Amino acid sequence: MNTKQVGYSPVAEQRFVCPWQLAPLLDNLLRPLIHNPRRLFGPYVRNGMTVLDVGCGAGFASLGLAELVGEEGLVIAADLQPQMLDIVKKRAVKAGLYNRIRIHRCESNRIGVEEELDFAVAFFMTHEVPDVRAFFKEIFTLLKPGGRLFLSEPRIHVSRRNFEQTVEEAQSVGFTVSKRRSVRFGRAVLLVKTVDKD
Repeated sequence: MNTKQVGYSPVAEQRFVCPWQLAPLLDNLLRPLIHNPRRLFGPYVRNGMTVLDVGCGAGFASLGLAELVGEEGLVIAADLQPQMLDIVKKRAVKAGLYNRIRIHRCESNRIGVEEELDFAVAFFMTHEVPDVRAFFKEIFTLLKPGGRLFLSEPRIHVSRRNFEQTVEEAQSVGFTVSKRRSVRFGRAVLLVKTVDKD
């Protein structure tokens, strides 16, 4: 398992965080064409849901999710870097979606939100997390029974073998693989917090 990981790292490990200065390069006007939030998340996100976009970066997923949850829903855009969160806030205000998005700065070793979640997204960021098991355990705890986690990793940084190890780590805390998803330049899986039938 790759231990040099982002968006969640202790202060000593922050050199591995994708720098906020790259935001315009990675999250520009073309990004929604490559990774369309409605296509990726639309089948799972409904009006009124509470959704977490962890490691949100410049917010391509947060903005798309905010459209999907509607006026009654909430998207928690969470990241370690305040500069990334500032970008998300400005973009959300400009798009008229800020009333649906709550900006949240992660703690050094945990996400640190308390809301009960219907859906969570970890898009191209889990390879930067130093303690993947603790990361998945926290998300598992936050999700409602039957809640889903959309997990995707970039092919350029994460081999198929390492991605499968990450999925196994998620399964070890209680997630079940619901389905494999196709993502351009990446690998993806939809995980579900299964309801105990006892």
